[in-house]
Amino acid sequence: MRITRRREAEEDQGVDITPLIDIVFIMLIFFIVTASFVKESGVEIDRPKADTAVMQSQGTILIGITAEDEVWINHQPVDVRSVHAHVMRLQAENPQGGVVIQADRDSRNDMLVQVMDQIRQAGVEKIALAASPGQQ
Repeated sequence: MRITRRREAEEDQGVDITPLIDIVFIMLIFFIVTASFVKESGVEIDRPKADTAVMQSQGTILIGITAEDEVWINHQPVDVRSVHAHVMRLQAENPQGGVVIQADRDSRNDMLVQVMDQIRQAGVEKIALAASPGQQ
């Protein structure tokens, strides 16, 4: 009789971690829901500086143009002729958003104009150029 009571007492001494796991999962869900995700074009861009640069608060499509005149959308290099199709697909997912072009300061204006033409052909009128705040 004593042996069974000791075994039951030993089993009851364990810590119940179920409430702790519940709290951890609730906190995880909270942080995932409230986290603000930063969108990036997928390539490092050296943006020009501008004193009048302001942040865009609305959801946007980001397109990067590197110093070597490569066009990047969603972490993938794309041909400049396919920008139209990519923008149309992304615009269907977020019809209220505009497009932000992150052109490197050493990229050619010709490439920027080609990308802007492709975006306008996709029916997007809200186009912004990214710049870093500050003086040149």
